[in-house]
Amino acid sequence: MIARLIGDARHVAIGAASPIPASGAFLLKSRKPSLRVSLHQRRRANPFTEGSRELFDLAGQGRIDVFFLGGAQIDGEANINLVRAGGQRFPGSFGSAFMYPVIPRTILFREEHSRRALVPRVEFVSARGDPAALLTGKALFSWQKEARRFRLDSTHPGHTVEEIRENTGFAFDCPARVATTAAPSPEDLNLLRRQVAAQIAADYPQFAARVWDA
Repeated sequence: MIARLIGDARHVAIGAASPIPASGAFLLKSRKPSLRVSLHQRRRANPFTEGSRELFDLAGQGRIDVFFLGGAQIDGEANINLVRAGGQRFPGSFGSAFMYPVIPRTILFREEHSRRALVPRVEFVSARGDPAALLTGKALFSWQKEARRFRLDSTHPGHTVEEIRENTGFAFDCPARVATTAAPSPEDLNLLRRQVAAQIAADYPQFAARVWDA
């Protein structure tokens, strides 16, 4: 799904702790070598001598097409919280408040799909914007800019609309019939388990070892 969301982009940037979006980006790059992938705060995948400053400059110049952004909390108005929740503090917003509204297609990503992560209103607004989509471990939502509401587009295999409603803390629109997210092809799985696993092992060694034994 991540590879499909990136689509025809030329340059995709991915947040610091995002091995799953990184895997999807490199899956697409295995078929489209011209795709540029920048992993935020990852030394091997970030060739800039000035580090994140240069990445921000590229975003401001309109030279990053897609950005994957996560949050400890995400609410129904597409705000994210990277600062604090329930008395727990997190590393902070860093450049998210700038990157989110500047990059044309920002995709919110959170593997955990629960009322703890997807809340009615975030406790602290780290960044706000108009995302292209919200992707979780259970479903894909599109963003309706005029209504400022999410719309459920598909549920991943093994999950239902009722389960999504039960585990989502905010209200969202839902069509009469909701599609099931297309499963990866055998070719996709082979590329992920071999070529992609080897590529991301340098930047996400624990993830690569745990998921693919790479």
